[in-house]
Amino acid sequence: MPAHRGRLSGVKIYADRFPTAVRQFLTDLLVVVWVYAAIRFALWLHDLVEKLAVPGRKLEGAGGGLADNLADAGGKVGRVPLVGDELTAPFNRAADAARAMADAGRDQQELVGQLALALTVAVLVFPLGLVLFGWLPLRVRWMRRAGAAKAMATVPAGRDLLALRALAGQPLSKLTRIAPDVAEAWRRGDDATVDALAALELRRLGLRGGR
Repeated sequence: MPAHRGRLSGVKIYADRFPTAVRQFLTDLLVVVWVYAAIRFALWLHDLVEKLAVPGRKLEGAGGGLADNLADAGGKVGRVPLVGDELTAPFNRAADAARAMADAGRDQQELVGQLALALTVAVLVFPLGLVLFGWLPLRVRWMRRAGAAKAMATVPAGRDLLALRALAGQPLSKLTRIAPDVAEAWRRGDDATVDALAALELRRLGLRGGR
């Protein structure tokens, strides 16, 4: 498959002109750093919040262990003749209280996990939203427009269209530098005027003109 500098599947990735290409590359690099920093911060915040679950894990472990020990002790006491059932009741109540403590520890861990996830998503929404809905559409639009303009510049009809775009969108001060009556010259099909207008439009996109 043929390779073209700054192209991928017919789409321009970077401009031909050095200042524009450098600006695009630095912007892309800043976006990558921005996304990486946002993800790293979100993960750090997630881990920080998750540390709040440590008391819950200790509470669950202590409550579960205590409940098992009390239930085991109650079972042994229950084997005492005549008074076994009466002696077992306090142990069973204490074991139930310990299980409730273990359940509270599990609930606390679940709450902390949900909070950590919610904060992580909330922290990522803004920076990733800027990239997905701000930078990316503009970048893709430039790539498509630049690729189409570069392709049009290789055929006469395309250069006429680029010249027309220049007439419609370029500042009047730049147009009058090409010719005093640049619109009339374009209507006559003056090659030099058409080429100059097309080159002006390509330059606006950071591309090089020329046939």
